[in-house]
Amino acid sequence: MKHFSSRLLALFYLLGASSLVLASSSTELNVSGLITPSACNTTLSSDGVVDHGRVPARSLNQYEFSVLPTQELDLNVSCNEAVLFVLVGVDNRADSSLGPGFYYGLGTNIHAPTERLGTIALAFREAMGDGERVLVLASSNKGETWFPESNAFPNNYMGFARPGTLVPEPHRLVNATLQINTSINAAAYLTLGQEVPLDGSIVLDLRYL
Repeated sequence: MKHFSSRLLALFYLLGASSLVLASSSTELNVSGLITPSACNTTLSSDGVVDHGRVPARSLNQYEFSVLPTQELDLNVSCNEAVLFVLVGVDNRADSSLGPGFYYGLGTNIHAPTERLGTIALAFREAMGDGERVLVLASSNKGETWFPESNAFPNNYMGFARPGTLVPEPHRLVNATLQINTSINAAAYLTLGQEVPLDGSIVLDLRYL
């Protein structure tokens, strides 16, 4: 089964031909993509911004993670007809993650770039599909198998189905609460003599199945 990102317009491949004896005088260009009659729009409340404000350095734990207050955003996926889709969390700060595969990165210290600032965890709560409660499903192998899981780990496929169903189903409208849990690394491992901006960046990518 092929998976297409909702943001994909066309994918270009430029392949250089080779020869065992002589250099070829030609090259090949392939253009591929997907024209779909269905379209979905994904939105988050507050424009997808979570702002923890100013966190005093003296309030951080010295040798343990400091857990910041949980934040929530309203997630809405609206399609022009029932569509089979998944949401995939893509970490734009993956190199700074302190728990790859489970947590998103919070960026690095701009004053000491080798210092990783902390972690972000995402979870879907109170999911509704077309007006009815739905089960949140996850796949860690690009849709080959599924299991109930509301935590949106990086790169996992997240789908929605009626309770008791272990395969994602098409929906026209899905609403959920996106729960964001942010933790700052132990202060003993950070240079905090100046203001340090938190810099988490995550894309919720909608992909059609």
